[in-house]
Amino acid sequence: MRKTYFISDLHLTEHRPDITNAFYLFLDNCINSDVDALYILGDFFEVWIGDDEGDPLALDIAHRLKKISEHGTDLFFIHGNRDFLIGQKYADLCGMTILSEQTVINLYGTPTVILHGDEMCTQDIEYQKFRKKSRGWWWPRLMLAMPLWYRRRVARNAREKSKITQMGKAPSILDVTPDAVKEMFDKFNVTNMIHGHTHRPHVHQHENRTRTVLGDWYSQSSYLVVTEQGQSLQQHGYSEHN
Repeated sequence: MRKTYFISDLHLTEHRPDITNAFYLFLDNCINSDVDALYILGDFFEVWIGDDEGDPLALDIAHRLKKISEHGTDLFFIHGNRDFLIGQKYADLCGMTILSEQTVINLYGTPTVILHGDEMCTQDIEYQKFRKKSRGWWWPRLMLAMPLWYRRRVARNAREKSKITQMGKAPSILDVTPDAVKEMFDKFNVTNMIHGHTHRPHVHQHENRTRTVLGDWYSQSSYLVVTEQGQSLQQHGYSEHN
């Protein structure tokens, strides 16, 4: 049976080897010759400051993904809010294709829009202002022109600020809004949507439309598997990092 997998919000980092090990187990146990494609819908890494960093963990992951690609599984990536600086150099190392931040695919006969999902959290005005700047033409170029030590400091400060600001926000502000979801469905004229970002795994029904939210990997291996017969949202727990 042919399959397609979707994952997001792994937040891979050297400080969470348990998540890395869970991801490697997922690749070993799930990604085989029956798998048509693996879609990574953003926040694959906890932080990404440029393809030139040469992080050992990122290089090991690229090596493993490249093997999967060479064995016939197509790999696709959509930027998240943590790893929007991943570029073509790293994508080539992985053997994966970078897609537009909102992309429609033919999922076994069902037109489906896939995205990270942060653009639909429209109540978070402060974040949306940063998102607009960070996805513009000048800010990424400016950041990538800076030395690595400076980019590391910027990333560290941004993470600390994000933790503080999120603590003071109501959960509803950090979630997608109904109007934004409807606009996304209408924009692409589809009845199926898959995204991550909110860390609230669930399959939502919007009248005749289906929206699947992928889970994060902080305490579980979360993925969606789709076949011609249907889809299944999986959550497999593993030991927390101590």
